[in-house]
Amino acid sequence: MITNGTDLPCYTKAQLALRNGQDKPAIWVAYRGLIYDVSMSRLWKNGMHYEHWAGQDLTEELTDAPHSSSVFQRFEVVGKLL
Repeated sequence: MITNGTDLPCYTKAQLALRNGQDKPAIWVAYRGLIYDVSMSRLWKNGMHYEHWAGQDLTEELTDAPHSSSVFQRFEVVGKLL
């Protein structure tokens, strides 16, 4: 989902960490300051995608991924990372 980032709620890293698929039903990840809801993705079932855990900022880890950042366009932006 494309967004200009206005009017989005802001979340801390600690709040993002709670959306890891274990502590709360929501499964969120952050990339370049935006937080994406990946709860509906079968690839993030139980909060894990290969060796990556949900509830984290994946900006640095994307360089090792076999896909580009365009994958985030499939998911809803739910907030901004403080």
